[in-house]
Amino acid sequence: MGCALILWSAASAVDRPALAGDRDADVAIVGAGYTGLWTAYYLAKADPSLRIVVLEAETVGFGASGRNGGWCSALFPVSSQRLAAMPGGGRDGAIAMHRAMQASVNEVGLVSAAEGIDCDYHKGGTIVLARSAAQLARARAEVAEAAEWGPGDLRFLEPDEVATKVRATKVLGATFTPHCAAIHPGKLVRGLAAVVEGLGVTIYERTPVVSISAGQAVTQYGVLRAEVVVRATEGFTPSLAGESRTLAPVYSLMVATEPLPEATWRRIGLADRPTFSDHRHLVIYGQRTADGRLAFGGRGAPYHFGSRVKPSFDSEPRVFAALKATLRELFDGLEDVAFTHAWGGALGVPRDWCASVGIDHQTGLAWAGGYVGDGVSTTNLAGRTLTDLILRRDTRLIHLPWVDHRSPRWEPEPLRWLGINAGLRAMTAADAEERVTRRDSRIARLMGPLLGG
Repeated sequence: MGCALILWSAASAVDRPALAGDRDADVAIVGAGYTGLWTAYYLAKADPSLRIVVLEAETVGFGASGRNGGWCSALFPVSSQRLAAMPGGGRDGAIAMHRAMQASVNEVGLVSAAEGIDCDYHKGGTIVLARSAAQLARARAEVAEAAEWGPGDLRFLEPDEVATKVRATKVLGATFTPHCAAIHPGKLVRGLAAVVEGLGVTIYERTPVVSISAGQAVTQYGVLRAEVVVRATEGFTPSLAGESRTLAPVYSLMVATEPLPEATWRRIGLADRPTFSDHRHLVIYGQRTADGRLAFGGRGAPYHFGSRVKPSFDSEPRVFAALKATLRELFDGLEDVAFTHAWGGALGVPRDWCASVGIDHQTGLAWAGGYVGDGVSTTNLAGRTLTDLILRRDTRLIHLPWVDHRSPRWEPEPLRWLGINAGLRAMTAADAEERVTRRDSRIARLMGPLLGG
């Protein structure tokens, strides 16, 4: 974890052992983050007789599930057009996917309430500000596309409407969707782990898996044998044998302020705790936490050669400084506010930016991931979908276009390092160009594929 101080962390009251020797199970799940735990939850609910074992290399929620920005949103990392073009997609498939994502936002809240998981869930929606002419054009185009492909509940807000939700600087307009809840990620993942253990699921911590193959997950402490083995390792996937080019771990970093006084909140707004961002190219994201802080993050940290993930990469002083400066530029009156936390973590990016879930019934190997940072609610959908696939239930979920999608493998090094970091630099340069010219960036238009377009 390096010198990073994670806002969402808490001392665990649970001392879970490591795997000690070989053992058998019906379902082996590799990774005790949201994907693995939601899968365990729905499987255990559907069939209490199943022997379900979860293996975790560190501790529950150590990866992205315990480090993210707390957006439980209906965002999916690829466009409706891309979903429609996928096998089995089409217009109906793309719309069904987005409706399933919207339902997943609600499902997280419903399960949290039903199971007594106090994760500060509050559904205040998401507001994405337009603060330049180029951002304003993108905002209007996004609303028009949403109206064409969905129920049309992405709204454009004029500046006076924006001010009723949040008071930021240089606002020309914004988009708003109700389909997002702010949560405390750490409370959710730790609460979910306790719930699944109460359902009879076994979790082994500090048990790194070195390889997955048909019928087994191999660790240095023993082999876990199971008819079904689920890979739920997201940004840590490249550490598995044969998976070095499956997903690229790209770092996202965050900072958090001290609790802010009520006078500051009256000036900023965010009374209904909508999550917030703006329409720049380099992603930023923030929320007002339940205890009255601003938690704010964004991309910009470099991709590390060979898809390496190390605790020292969680801390990037240059990016932390940029995030603090951006937050102070977004909202007036934060010049003297103290920042008490700064941390980072790796998210998983597939080569085509498209998350996927699936199973090979011949080998029993299943997987879900590649969320590109949009995983808090998508993991819930993945867990329910994997449950239906594993139990061979013919439901609407297993026919969604992301099911059994196979992303191409990333290029070998050094091409992977050159390409990903060029894309990150292009996004930064595109935003800088738009600040100067006030027009849509030529860099963004030329480098759309590297920007995930």
